[in-house]
Amino acid sequence: MTVQDVISASGAGFARPRSFYAPAKRALDLAVALPAVLITAPLFAVLALLIKLDSKGPVFFRQTRIGFRGRAFDILKFRSMRVLENGDTVVQATKQDPRVTRIGRFLRASSLDELPQLINIVKGEMSLVGPRPHACAHDRHFSPLIVNYARRHDVKPGLTGWAQVNGHRGETPTLEIMRTRVEHDVWYARHAGLALDLKILLRTPFEVVRSRNAH
Repeated sequence: MTVQDVISASGAGFARPRSFYAPAKRALDLAVALPAVLITAPLFAVLALLIKLDSKGPVFFRQTRIGFRGRAFDILKFRSMRVLENGDTVVQATKQDPRVTRIGRFLRASSLDELPQLINIVKGEMSLVGPRPHACAHDRHFSPLIVNYARRHDVKPGLTGWAQVNGHRGETPTLEIMRTRVEHDVWYARHAGLALDLKILLRTPFEVVRSRNAH
């Protein structure tokens, strides 16, 4: 059974976004992401060099994730670990994880490893705000265990989200922790709007500085 089958089986249909919201959200995404890609290009180059000097492997980490209405896409990150997991088994990073590289610890603590997802946003695969997309292996595992898990896919996945600005980011070692995160994601999917998106965007820098559960 594919991830899309699991998601479809765990909930009936997908919610239809309000007609004005989708184009307005897309316009906001492009208005922020396109200039950000250009402005951060020098930073991209510096981080790419540091990653190559620090450890063997590619600069970018690609992993298949499930996005809006069950559509698969390859998420982009700066590589922060020595492994490139993208299969049936994906092990979450833990505190003091030996797989994390030296530069990777800085990238993860500062959330700079997520910067390449600006490209995913420009391509329309992600949005600035939405539920963080999980690894396919985790979707398969948690979809049957958590009620309304599929509702996360009623909206595009995001660079930041309601769960993250409320402290639910990073490792999810227990089912209850994941359930709490998903509850926040589902709440966002049901209440999504430009005012809420702007609120989340304004709160995100403060959460990044706090570095709660970032490792």
